[in-house]
Amino acid sequence: MISALEIVRVPAFNDNYLWLVHDPDSGETAVVDPGDATSVLAAADARGWTIGQVWNTHWHPDHTGGNLAVKSASGATISGPRSESAKIPGLEIALSEGDQVRLGAHMGEVWAVPGHTLGHIALIFRDAGVAFVGDTLFAMGCGRLFEGTPAQMFNSLNRLATLPPETAIYCAHEYTLSNARFAAHVEPANRAIATRFAEVEQARAEGRATVPTTIAQEAATNPFLLASDEAEFARRRAAKDSFG
Repeated sequence: MISALEIVRVPAFNDNYLWLVHDPDSGETAVVDPGDATSVLAAADARGWTIGQVWNTHWHPDHTGGNLAVKSASGATISGPRSESAKIPGLEIALSEGDQVRLGAHMGEVWAVPGHTLGHIALIFRDAGVAFVGDTLFAMGCGRLFEGTPAQMFNSLNRLATLPPETAIYCAHEYTLSNARFAAHVEPANRAIATRFAEVEQARAEGRATVPTTIAQEAATNPFLLASDEAEFARRRAAKDSFG
């Protein structure tokens, strides 16, 4: 029986979360979306870990800006979406739908989840019950449509929603309080949202993180997963862009 992955949240910038992923059996460590090298290298060093892999979900600089410094410090191999390879610093392994990443005995499936960017990918570790989703699915929200279409994002979110309910979702930002306010606005009669909104308010007031979330939580309280169809999703996404 293989040991569970150890996953460490590393805050960066104003609201980013960078994720260290460690396999205790092999001693291997990866980092997901290292926008800032200093923070993840320090967090790894504090635990006696050496980062051997960088996994990028998409090209945005707050996810890739630390790639080269991490590689310089540790020799890590840099992986990311094939269709965004020209925009990702130091990319060595180009990943597409159906490919895999590995950390020790743990295997992650590469899913194409376009919407936030056209080449965005997610890494799905079914054996560990975790998914690294970048800026596609957030706690009670989803990413802005910088490059993709509402149809693409709607399909990407609903694909992620097919994962087992207990799957832990590791997204890349602490946006939950803002997302909860919007969710309560568009779903005022949803008691699950009201309850979670109160819990999120308390957590943030106490300085506690609200990520990771789970597929079950999102299915019940995420207004974008609750959208009845693509048209309603598009209306909600547009409304969130201008929501105070």
